[in-house]
Amino acid sequence: MGPYHNPQETYVYYSLPFCSTKPVSQLEHRWDALGEVLEGNDLIYMGLDMAFRRPVWDHSKICSMKLDAETAAQFEYAVRNHYWYQLYLDDLPIWGMVGEVADTYVDDSGGETDGEALVYTHKKFSVSFNDARIIQVNLTSENPVTLSTGTQLDFTYSVEWKPTTTSFHRRFDRYLDYDFFEHQIHWFSIFNSFMMVIFLTGIVSLILMRTLRKDYAKYARETGDLDDLDQELDESGWKQVHGDVFRPPPNSIFQRLSPRAPSRAGVIFPYFLGARPRRCSPAELVT
Repeated sequence: MGPYHNPQETYVYYSLPFCSTKPVSQLEHRWDALGEVLEGNDLIYMGLDMAFRRPVWDHSKICSMKLDAETAAQFEYAVRNHYWYQLYLDDLPIWGMVGEVADTYVDDSGGETDGEALVYTHKKFSVSFNDARIIQVNLTSENPVTLSTGTQLDFTYSVEWKPTTTSFHRRFDRYLDYDFFEHQIHWFSIFNSFMMVIFLTGIVSLILMRTLRKDYAKYARETGDLDDLDQELDESGWKQVHGDVFRPPPNSIFQRLSPRAPSRAGVIFPYFLGARPRRCSPAELVT
């Protein structure tokens, strides 16, 4: 449940003071998937007595309640903000409005006045079936009642069953139809995002080019100009050791070890083992 113009703002159905067949704390909750839990969808069993292909006529009573000042104000706020709710029957979604606002009228002074807030008290379910499968469910909200302190609200429902030739595996096609959900492509938002990406990419590229171009020009000088280069450079951080970082080691640990040229690699391994460094003999290095 939530305002129609802000689908991201959702509440539990019984956050409004709707009455129920039994106390709300005793109603059964159900979470089908992790996605519903992460989205905050809390499915609550309403307690309506429905049996397959068994119609319910004569406005069967769900519950009754009497409005006080607080509950009337809550319902009126939801109606004027176009609150709607979502139900499920056999995993098929159903949508309905909490109420409606009567048409505005002109008062004696000539100004327009908002109409009264009305809440729907009757839910009419129209269920289409094929063989032993439910194919389609429609909900019609009826019997609007004016919201005022002391008003008695009798919530009722009815169920109508209709046969259909639509197959079971095509029952979700109506929810994917373009006419059912109006898909609007926000071209301005797409263009705005595209231009923002290009602008930020250009700014970052310009900063990198201005910074790295000077460094490449300095490091590309010949060896004879190193004295002048040291005087010009005001380096800090990793740039102070760039010569040591990119200079190849004089004795690589992968070169061939010989008795005449004992490698310094033997000094490296004891550091990794936590032992005291010592120089290995040529015989130890060969073995």
